[in-house]
Amino acid sequence: MTDVSTTTGAAASETAMEGYRRELTGYCYRMLGSSFEAEDAVQDTMIRAWRSREKFEGRSSLRSWLYRIATNVCLDMLSAGNKRARPVDLTAATPLAQAALSPRPDHTWLEPVPDARVLPDATDPAERAVAKESVRLAFMAALQDLPPRQRVVLILREVLAWKASEVAELLDTTVASVNSALQRARATLAERARERPGEVSDPLDEEQQKLLERYVAAFEGYDMAALTALLHEDAVMTMPPFDLWLRGPSDMTGFMTTIGASCAGSRLLPVEVNGLPGFAHYKPDPEHGGYTPWAVQVLELSEGRITALHCFLDTPRFFPLFGLAGHLDADGQPDEVEKGE
Repeated sequence: MTDVSTTTGAAASETAMEGYRRELTGYCYRMLGSSFEAEDAVQDTMIRAWRSREKFEGRSSLRSWLYRIATNVCLDMLSAGNKRARPVDLTAATPLAQAALSPRPDHTWLEPVPDARVLPDATDPAERAVAKESVRLAFMAALQDLPPRQRVVLILREVLAWKASEVAELLDTTVASVNSALQRARATLAERARERPGEVSDPLDEEQQKLLERYVAAFEGYDMAALTALLHEDAVMTMPPFDLWLRGPSDMTGFMTTIGASCAGSRLLPVEVNGLPGFAHYKPDPEHGGYTPWAVQVLELSEGRITALHCFLDTPRFFPLFGLAGHLDADGQPDEVEKGE
């Protein structure tokens, strides 16, 4: 017969561990650059923790113990040396006249993530701002340039505000070693600081909200003149899994009216992604009517203009991740269509 106290204790342990799932997912996402690998890493962490729960002696907090396990899982996953990136990190901008859609494997790309899966329910505005900044695409790309252990140190010290002694204990090293790794990581990020876009207010200020409203109207109306007026002169557009990226309003709108012309008449639904404003992009579905998933858009804003439009096109993976409908009807409402008939 099962001991009731044992069952109750096991349930309590599982509940306590599950309470850390979101923040662990955020940590693993920053480490790995992949929303799906982060979830796999956290699931592996929970399984390892559950199997070895009786060995947990309580000399450190449950949170610290879970982070130690998660760190080891991530370091194991990073041992192959793969580094995720944005298209702008891998190639030069392509002139519109030479534009070609050449895909690269999924593991090449930095992936988007829903805010709700990785950001804490923080009430302190300063804490919320730090959390959002730490998952923005430019910062995430900079993190991927760091060696894995430097990445651990920087995330734990700068993002999660751990003490150097706590990080040293987690990594079985010295405080001096942690401080040295942090100094090197900061130097690497400082070299890339000039690449980062301007800040986005949290919540969006009135000017930013109006900018997004004008963007939706211009994009859904496929009004290239109106869209051009919203873009920074050095704005970029990326389209993973394709390595092509474009710079400047002329090439961006030129692409949209040629290779991307099938997106005319699209619908945009707002999503919260990587601490930035974003949209689920549905384009007209000529086969079934209504609208079919096309991209998760992530926008970067600065000084009243759009500085970047990142379009993640792998909708079979990303739309379910964001809880988005697989089809919209003619009125832009979620519906189901029969496919393959």
